[in-house]
Order: sequence, then structure tokens, then C-alpha cells
Amino acid sequence: MKDISCKLLVIGAGPGGYVCAIRAAQLGVDTIIVDAVPRPGGTCLNIGCIPSKALIHAADEFAAAAERATGDSLGISAGKPQINLAQTMEWKAAIITRLTGGVSGLLKKAGVKRVTGPARFRDGRTIEVETDTGVQVIHTANVVIATGSSPAELATLPFGGPVITSTEALALTEVPASLAVIGGGYIGLELGTAFAKLGAKVTVIEAAKRILPQYDADLTRPVTRRLKDLGVKVVCDTKAIGLTGKGMLQIDGPEGESRIKAGKVLVTVGRRPVTDGWGREELALEMDGPYLRIDQHCQTAMRGVYAIGDVTGEPMLAHRAMAQGDVVARIVAGQKMQWDKQAIPAVCFTDPEIVTVGLSPDQARESGREIKTGVFLLSANGRAMTMQANQGFVRVLARADNHLVLGIQAVGKGVSELSAAFSLALEMQARLEDVAATVHAHPTLGEALQEAAMAALGQALHA
Repeated sequence: MKDISCKLLVIGAGPGGYVCAIRAAQLGVDTIIVDAVPRPGGTCLNIGCIPSKALIHAADEFAAAAERATGDSLGISAGKPQINLAQTMEWKAAIITRLTGGVSGLLKKAGVKRVTGPARFRDGRTIEVETDTGVQVIHTANVVIATGSSPAELATLPFGGPVITSTEALALTEVPASLAVIGGGYIGLELGTAFAKLGAKVTVIEAAKRILPQYDADLTRPVTRRLKDLGVKVVCDTKAIGLTGKGMLQIDGPEGESRIKAGKVLVTVGRRPVTDGWGREELALEMDGPYLRIDQHCQTAMRGVYAIGDVTGEPMLAHRAMAQGDVVARIVAGQKMQWDKQAIPAVCFTDPEIVTVGLSPDQARESGREIKTGVFLLSANGRAMTMQANQGFVRVLARADNHLVLGIQAVGKGVSELSAAFSLALEMQARLEDVAATVHAHPTLGEALQEAAMAALGQALHA
């Protein structure tokens, strides 16, 4: 097979990789993208963000129908619902096919050449790809490593059989009678909540003192209450030891060892960057713990070799990878850019949802500055009440001296859609007065942001 060359080679067609390739090609850069699988989109589109949100939506619809089997406060009643999970998965698959097909079309329209197969570095400027028709050698001036991450495995619970990752959980065609979720982070709670709504008996085992330890306790309390309402058993300060028999999981907690029934065991203890398998040892790269070390231009220790997304560290979020990919594409095209995003939103699609942007209360206090805080309860928001979603709040943190907004958090139904407004406020370096003076449409959940800012200024209207 004849060697080919390009100015930019992107390894990995996930959100960061394909965005980088499209933007670079739009800017006139001769670009090739390589991925081991033929469908672009990476984990997010194929086995992560999108399919999990589809399952969550289906579970929400099923739970709403189930609540109306005996009538509800709206005066709506219906028969007992049933779910054909295999059909739900077909619907989910159709969404994935449409989105990945759209990405393929965008790559083609931009003029990006695609090569399918595992990639491996020979050196910093030469990569070989094992395609179905032979080894394709590619010479390039610049490389972007966007190899993503994979589920972390527990030594005591190796994957296989009843022990599954989120990938297998999102491909189940029947609702398991019992499900043990190892890890009370966002992945485990999102999927665990969904399956609980679909009828599974769910137990969450978390090694930390409480679930979602990356968020402050005020944000997680409504989630904890909702899990209890759904019948989800949460066991904290506890570790999973291993399977001891058919459908039995051994755990060790404050009260000693015990067993719980678990037809399926979903392990969600984090994700690890994919830093092996593509020839890293052939390159003079520096590591930052398990991640590739990059500078403010997303460049590694080797000139012309860039890295973006999960392989570069936290936060391991698709939108962070996309933003990094856009920056690197512009740098390769000759523009003066650097990676300095200060406002990257994090969204937990639990019930209720959690959104955080910027500094948390603890981080703000650790800065040493005096802080102003404003909180507005969704129980006083008209739109939330009409949606039967009045549990939760919006909170704004700002410097006391100049009122510069440092962080915004929210918990409640549908608050994920407020993340863009939260991020914009921080990205534009808004002050409390800016947010408070912005006219917010009524009735909307967004009014809670305005009200929280006014509360921080001591000018609350509806609190």
C-alpha cells in the first residue's frame, strides 16, 4: 500500500478528534483522521453520553406512566405500563446511527480523509495503520492524540459474565431483576437511577462516605432523597470484594462483610486514559500521572505532537475535548491560540440533575477572598412548580469586593439546560450586577439565576 502524507493527522474520531479534524480542514489544513472503528463519535456518541441519555429519557417516561397507573396530582390516570427494553434499545441505536452518520457527512464535506484501523507510531512523524487491506503508512507534520479513555476495572471484579461496564449496561435487552452498582459517581448513579425506574432492584456501593463526593453535600442531598423514594439502596464507606456465588456479591463495610443479591454487577469506578497500544514508547512524551502532559497550546513534550480530551486529564468531558480540538486545529492552521478555558460546565444527569461551573463553595473559600453567596430555591420558581419540579436550587458565588462571579451551581429537574447561561456568565467575567440586570424570560427556570444574583446583592425579590 502506497504511503500517504498530510499536514495534520488526528488519532481518534471521538468528539475532540472529529471536531479538530473538521475545523482544521475548514481552515485549509490537509487533514487525515484515523480511528480503530468505522463509526466516528467515539465513546460519547456510540456507547456513552448519547445512549445513556436516551435510556434515562425512556426510564423517565416509564416512571411517569407508572405513577399515573393509579392517578396523580394532575388528574391524569392510565393503565399499568410495560416496557420492551429491546425495542427501546433499537430506538437508541437509531439515534446513534443518525448522529454518527451526520459526523461522517461533516468530515466528508470538510474534506477530511478517513483511515480505519488501529494506529501506531513509528516515530513522531510517521504512523502506521492496520487497515482491512493492509498496513497504511502515513507521514505527517503534526499529530493530535485523541485516544480517549476506557472503563476502569476492579481487580476483585474483572469484567465478564454478570460483571459489566456501562457499555454492556446500555446494550441490555431485558431489565435485570437486581443490579449492584459499584461506584456512586455520576455514571453509576445515572444508569442505576434509570434501571431503578424501569423496575430493577438497585443497590449502590460507594467507597467514599457519601455518593457524588466530587460535589458539595448541599447539591447531592436532593439526589439522595430521590434515590430513597425510588427504592434504591445506597451503601457508603463500603467496598466490593467479589462474587461469592450465583447472583451474590460480597461487600465489606463499617458493619463487616455481607452479601447482596445482584443478577448484574455494574462497575463504574472511573475511567482510565488510553495511553497504551498506539506506540507511546516510541515518543519522548512526558506524563502527568496517568495522563499525557500538555502545555497551554495542548502540545506534548514533542514539538508538533498535540494531545486533547480524556487522555490529557480531568475534567474528562466531551465538550472539553471539543473545545481543545478546536484550539489545536487553529494553532496548526497558523492562528495564535492557547487553551485557557476557565468555565467548563459539569453536568450530572441524575434525578434531579446537577450542574456546576467555576469554583465550588470550598474552592472559593480556599482562595482566601471574602465571598458573597446567593441562593434561590426552585420551590419559589413558577416554572418549576408548573413542571412539578420544585425540588432544588440555584446558587451563585462571587467575590465580595468587586462582585465578580466565581462559580454557579444548581440542582433540580432540567437544570442541565441552564449550563450554557452559567458558563457564559463566567466566560464573560460577569459581575452580580450584570446577571441581576439581565432581563430573564418569565416563567422560566432561568429566572432562578437572576434571583440568586439579586439575593447575593441583598436585593432578593421573590425569596
